[in-house]
Amino acid sequence: MNPNPKRIIPVIIGVVILLIMLSKSTITIGSGEGGVLFKPFGGGVVVNKPPMGEGFHIVAPWNDVIVYEVRQQEISEKMRVLSSNGLEILLDATIWYQPVYGKLGSLHKEKGERYQERVIAPAIRSAARSVVGRYTPEQLYSTKRDAIQVEIYTETKKILDQQYVQLNEVLVRDVALPETIKQAIETKLKQEQESLEYEFRLEKARKEADRQRIEAEGKANANKILSASLTDKILQEKGIDATIKLSQSPNSKVIVIGSGEGGLPIILGNQ
Repeated sequence: MNPNPKRIIPVIIGVVILLIMLSKSTITIGSGEGGVLFKPFGGGVVVNKPPMGEGFHIVAPWNDVIVYEVRQQEISEKMRVLSSNGLEILLDATIWYQPVYGKLGSLHKEKGERYQERVIAPAIRSAARSVVGRYTPEQLYSTKRDAIQVEIYTETKKILDQQYVQLNEVLVRDVALPETIKQAIETKLKQEQESLEYEFRLEKARKEADRQRIEAEGKANANKILSASLTDKILQEKGIDATIKLSQSPNSKVIVIGSGEGGLPIILGNQ
């Protein structure tokens, strides 16, 4: 018995419709993602419930699910900002961020899927302009890079905390000055370093001169004390002691007692 085409076609159409409805009724949320449910017939974006987590989900075919990445992400920004004296500075920074998971619904409803360019980029630019404007080019080039990184992070975080975005870190990778200003700063820093080295050498020389003076004064004072204590009697006694020690030497010699100056002995050797 041949199948009736009039019966088969409706069945095929029904199966196709069923498959389409099933495909629209299921969704898989991947690792590091979260889903925001949108109900066109039930109030729009769902903001009073947690987002859909990783895994397989069944949803009504007329509803929609917007998937967001909730892992840490990064944005790199090259910004032209002004220093405290109006000089243009090129600042290269990287921002690490991620959406607040429990607020994905509010983020989608108020900011949308392009929240990076609508919220994060303006926030970091505003903070960078504010912070860099407090410092001179010399400070930015030499001593304040770590400080401006912390300050930019702090000010950006204040903004993003109200925008359902979690700021993890701000990294200032480079602060570029105009070449002429950079060379002038490097020359000044080099001169300051040379001046410090010169002062160090002078101080070292002064300390060495003081040491030598103190040593010489000590020796002079010692000689004065020694000279004052050496009387004729002491010298004569020292001479006698030396004569006794020499007389005990195995070398041949002739000792003439009392023939030397001041009555000291004279020693005549065999040479």
